[in-house]
Amino acid sequence: MTLSTDVTSLPEVPAKDPPCERAERRPLPVAAISAITVAVLVGLWALAAAHALVSPVFLPSPRQVVVAIYNLVVTGFVDATLAEHLGASLTRIFGALAASIAIGIPAGLAIGTSRIGRGILDPVVEFLRPLPPLAYLPLIIIWVGIGEASKITVIALSMLPSIILSTSAGVRGVSKDHVNAARSLGASRRQVLSDVVLPSAVPSILTGIRIALGAGWTTLVAAELVAATSGIGFMIQSAAQFLVTDVVIAGIVVIALVAILLEAIARQIERRLVPWASHR
Repeated sequence: MTLSTDVTSLPEVPAKDPPCERAERRPLPVAAISAITVAVLVGLWALAAAHALVSPVFLPSPRQVVVAIYNLVVTGFVDATLAEHLGASLTRIFGALAASIAIGIPAGLAIGTSRIGRGILDPVVEFLRPLPPLAYLPLIIIWVGIGEASKITVIALSMLPSIILSTSAGVRGVSKDHVNAARSLGASRRQVLSDVVLPSAVPSILTGIRIALGAGWTTLVAAELVAATSGIGFMIQSAAQFLVTDVVIAGIVVIALVAILLEAIARQIERRLVPWASHR
C-alpha cells in the first residue's frame, strides 16, 4: 500500500510576523565613562583608608582631603589662603605664557619661512627642548635673581619649545595653492605672511599653547620651591616637610582641577577661532 500526501490538505502554518527592530542602544558617552572611572578610583581609595590598609599619615581618606580643601579656602596654610596661593601660581603661569607666546610665535614663523631663521633658531630650540627645568634653574637664579623673574623665566623656557615647534609646523603645513593664489593677486610677502600663512597656522599655534600650558604646570612646582612665599607648589612643599599629607593631596587635586579647567577653556577658544580645525 502506498501512502500519498496531499500538500493542499496539510494545515497552513501561520506566517510569523517579522521581529520588531530593537531600538539602537546609544553608546555610553566618554564623559560618563570617565566619571565612572573616577568614582571607582575614589571608592577604592576610601575603602583602603577605611580598612587602614595604608597608614593615614601616608594616605588620608577622601573625606580628610575634602576637609583640608575647605580649611585651605577658609583659614589657609602657611600664611595664605588657597585663593592667594592659586592666584600667585596663576600669575606666574600666565606671565610665562605671555612671554613665551611673544617670543615663540615670531620664532616659529622665522623657522617655518626662512632657511636662515631655521639655521639660527633650530639648534637653540633642540637644545632647550629635552632639558628638564631643574637642570637650568640654578643658572637662571644666578643670572636673573631669586625673585619672581627667575620663576617666570624658568616656566617660560619650559613652554617655549612647544609653541615654537607647533608654529613652525603650522607654517610649513600651509597650502602652497593658497600662497600662490595670494601672490598671483599681487599680495606682497608681508601680506602673504599676515593674511595667509599666519591665519592658516592658528590651529597649530593653539595646539602648541595647550601643550605649553601642561609643561608650565609641570615646571611650576619646581620653580616655586626656590625662595617662594606663596603658590600651590610652595604650599605642597611646605606641607610635605611637616607630613601634612592631606594638604599635599589637596594641592595636587587643585592643580589637576585647574589644569583641566584651563584645558577646557583652551578647547573652547579653539572651537571659536578655528571651528573647521577643532577636534570634537
